[in-house]
Amino acid sequence: MFQDGYREQGLRKQLAKKLKEKGISDTKVLDAIASVPRHVFLDKAFLEQAYQDKAFPIGEGQTISQPYTVAFQTQLLEVGKDTKVLEIGTGSGYQACVLSHLKVKLYTIEYNKALYNKTSNFLRSAGLTKINFFFGDGSLGLPSFAPFDRIIVTAGAPSIPEKLIHQLVIGGKLVIPVGDDKNQMMLRITRISENEFQREEFGAFKFVPLLGKDGW
Repeated sequence: MFQDGYREQGLRKQLAKKLKEKGISDTKVLDAIASVPRHVFLDKAFLEQAYQDKAFPIGEGQTISQPYTVAFQTQLLEVGKDTKVLEIGTGSGYQACVLSHLKVKLYTIEYNKALYNKTSNFLRSAGLTKINFFFGDGSLGLPSFAPFDRIIVTAGAPSIPEKLIHQLVIGGKLVIPVGDDKNQMMLRITRISENEFQREEFGAFKFVPLLGKDGW
């Protein structure tokens, strides 16, 4: 498993407390943030800042999202044990580990081959064998494993990908940032019926662009 120490554990507890003060109220999400060692997902140059509420580069033009954003999206998902979740954009694997801590059935897909290889090998070697890793165009979802109870997109999309909302179960939820390349609105789309969807907005965020056929 991951290398971890008392110092890092203490810093994570402080981080979870800060996120609670910023409005994260789901105790299970806060516990996940306090439990998953974020420092192991960062380049050594950023280790001292691992538990600051900031995003950092992870190579390949991608970033690890700030902890508040990870917690915010996770809270919007409203998952429970065995919730079937599709994550679009594995990235560093930090969001995947937060979801895994919540005991969901996780499928995660990464567009960048180098990141896919690095992250999937790293997390499997750390013993996280229950996460299902895929390489491919996440903007198209994962139709062969659909439907999903929840879908989370960790990159900014120009619009809501049609294929994703139709891979939700009735009552399922998609959490996705949508907008231009500078700012996106965090949306939660709930599938009400076969062709009816409810849209909720949760403020402005900034993500790297979602790449792929139904992305940028």
